[in-house]
Amino acid sequence: MAGYRSFFGHPPGLATLFFTEMWERFSYYGMRAILILFMTTPAAQEGLGLDIETSAAVYGLYTGAVYLLCLPGGWLADNIFGQQKAIWYGGISIMIGHLVLAIPGSKEIFFLGLAFVAIGTGLLKPNISSIVGDLYQDKGAKRDAGFSIFYMGINIGSLLGQTVVSLLGEKVDWHMGFGAAAVGMFLGLVQYRLTIGTLKGVGEVTPKPVGVPKKGTGFTYLLALLAVLLIIGLEFFDVVNLGTARGIAESAGILIVVITLLYFINIFVSGGLSVPEKKQVFVIFLLFIGAALFWSGFEQAGSSLNLFARDYTDRMIFGYELPAGILQNFNPLFIIILAPVFGSLWIRLSARQMNPHTPIKFGFGLIMMAMGFLVMYFAGLVVVNGTNAGMGWLIVTYLFHTTGELTLSPVGLSATTKLAPRKYYSQMMGIWFVATALGNLIAGLFAGGFDPSNPEQIPGLFMSVVIFGIGCGLLFLVFSGFIKRWMGEVK
Repeated sequence: MAGYRSFFGHPPGLATLFFTEMWERFSYYGMRAILILFMTTPAAQEGLGLDIETSAAVYGLYTGAVYLLCLPGGWLADNIFGQQKAIWYGGISIMIGHLVLAIPGSKEIFFLGLAFVAIGTGLLKPNISSIVGDLYQDKGAKRDAGFSIFYMGINIGSLLGQTVVSLLGEKVDWHMGFGAAAVGMFLGLVQYRLTIGTLKGVGEVTPKPVGVPKKGTGFTYLLALLAVLLIIGLEFFDVVNLGTARGIAESAGILIVVITLLYFINIFVSGGLSVPEKKQVFVIFLLFIGAALFWSGFEQAGSSLNLFARDYTDRMIFGYELPAGILQNFNPLFIIILAPVFGSLWIRLSARQMNPHTPIKFGFGLIMMAMGFLVMYFAGLVVVNGTNAGMGWLIVTYLFHTTGELTLSPVGLSATTKLAPRKYYSQMMGIWFVATALGNLIAGLFAGGFDPSNPEQIPGLFMSVVIFGIGCGLLFLVFSGFIKRWMGEVK
């Protein structure tokens, strides 16, 4: 264990979590880089042969489910497994899912593989982040810096996965790419098991089960029933169509919103929280909204921006056409370069009492996401004029998105671990990932309007994200003082 005495000046357990998450993200982002491309490739070319609207809806449902299942994953850790075992079981499920995807076969086999990956990620993601927070006694800037380093591991895995899986999947064989993702998760499991002692028992003991408070559950079940009836009513009045993948995705988005609201209402009404704790939980709710809005734009990297890279981008370099999915690598590359800079920046600003509070960082992150789509608006105008856009447009977009991500995502993770009441700790981490689920689902639905045969609609699609992102970012900036007060002593 001598090699794990410290990790960039942080607790040794951070190294174990860093590399476990790195390999898990290798498998997830590698597979995601080719997912919508594989689904929209004709069956004659060994793809799944789905149309763009259906593929985008399936993409949104899958990527949304990956993070939505973090909520029950957090509950299982809080009540049954403990966080360490939840990570282990989740990794095994992810590996099995990628192995299933590597088997050529029917659509049913393909969807079964996606289900295994989604279930496993729901177990692993919230709990590995919870343990990162538990490694620190200090709830200040050093914990934020620790999450930034952890975030760098996520993006090293993403960079490696999107390179290896894209090259194998697009240039050799789709299923070989999915198999490479399984190998990545296997390596992560081996590393985790060999170095788990560095966690020194953090996340090992299952806390006393608290579950969902019994008081008021009748009211909660009634509201849940009303949510189901709402979906039935929307189907009856032809607002959604449950007979299509898009209709199912739209209904899932509505249910995510309703169930999240019910969860927070139940916590407020019968969660046994003090007034300061209720205020902090309300701040988590606001961060949930901001994160969902951010990810709804950012996660189009795997949907609309991936389709733009394939259909409208000149990817030739030295006579070789790059795989479309590999362009997504610029985001993790920028993260790797900039994450240590941002982590150091927060510590230095904190030492000078100048560190921006969480709501200000959220506002800035949303505006940076919008700026990336402003770049794509102009790239869309190039396409409308009859020529393919250069790769530089996407590269600059990913630079803006990376800047926004670094000011929002690791900071939001850290803030949630600080604000969450202890007895709902992993569940609140699950809520954080539900925001990512909702954002992914919206990103998939947005990509369903992407029509390769109609480039004239591209600038308008991207401009709608610009307006929405800037407006939401400004709201966070305007109400930052109010949010800061309700955070209490949490910085």
